[in-house]
Amino acid sequence: MAGSATKLHDCRVIALPRALFLVYGCSPTWAMAPRGRISIMFFRMADQSKAPLPALKMPFSATFLALSMLAAPLMLSGCMSSEKDIDLSTYVDQTEPADVLYNQGLANLNAGRLDEAAKKFAAVDRQHPYSEWARKSMVMGAFTNYRQGKYDDAISAAKRYLTLYPSTDEAAYAQYIIGLSYYKQIEDVTRDQKEAKLTIQTMQELVTRWPDSEYVEDAKAKMRFANDQLAGKEMQVGRYYLERKEYLASIKRFRNVVENYSNTRHIEEALARLTEAYYALGLVD
Repeated sequence: MAGSATKLHDCRVIALPRALFLVYGCSPTWAMAPRGRISIMFFRMADQSKAPLPALKMPFSATFLALSMLAAPLMLSGCMSSEKDIDLSTYVDQTEPADVLYNQGLANLNAGRLDEAAKKFAAVDRQHPYSEWARKSMVMGAFTNYRQGKYDDAISAAKRYLTLYPSTDEAAYAQYIIGLSYYKQIEDVTRDQKEAKLTIQTMQELVTRWPDSEYVEDAKAKMRFANDQLAGKEMQVGRYYLERKEYLASIKRFRNVVENYSNTRHIEEALARLTEAYYALGLVD
C-alpha cells in the first residue's frame, strides 16, 4: 500500500454468494474485488500495524445492499420469535371455562348452528379432558354428529363414551345414538342389509341392558322395521330363484322368512310362495 510502512501481504479472496467477497491477509483495495462483487469484510494478519485502515469510498447502493443482507437474518429470527409468542398468547386467550363452552354448544344446537355446536363440544373435551363437562360434551357431540348426518363420527363418539363411562345415566342415550345412526343408513331391500342387522343388534343391547330406559319403546320399533327389511331381502332373493325355477334355493329363502320373521308383513306371501314352489316340485302334500 503506497505511503505506508506496513508490509503488503499476499491476499487471498474468498467468494461469497451474490455480490459479496471476503479478503484476508492484507488491506484490500477496490481493484482486488472480482467484477460484480463488493468488499464488505476484511481481516488483517497479526503482525500488521494497528493503524486504522484508510477509509474506503463505497457507493450508497452497495452500502445499502450489504447492510440489508446482514440485517435480514436478524429480522427473520425476530419475526419467528414474535410468531411463537403470538400463538401462545392466542391459545391462552382462546381457552375458556368448561361450563361456558358447554352452554355455548347447547345454545348453538338449539339455534340450529350444528357446526358451531360440534366445535364447542369438541373444545370442551380437548381443553378440559375427563371433567364432568367433557363427559357431557362427548355424548352431546355424538348427537350433534348424528343430526348432521355424520353417522360414522356419531357412532365412534358414542362408542368412545360407552368405553369410558359405561355405567352413567347417559350411557343408554349413547347406545341409542349408535342404533339410530345404523338405522338411518338402512338401504332398500335390493341392497345389502348390513345396517339393518347392526340396528337390531344395537337396539337389542339397549333393551337388554337398560330395560327401564325411555328409549326402549322406540328401540323396539326400530328393531321391527329392521326385521321387516331383512325379511323383505329374503323374499326378494327367493322370488329371483323361483323365477329361474331354482325351487330348492327359493324354498330355503321362503322358509327362513316363515321361521324367523313370522311377525313381519311378509309372512303371508312367504307361505304362498312356498306352496307354489312345492307344487312345482310335485310335492302336493
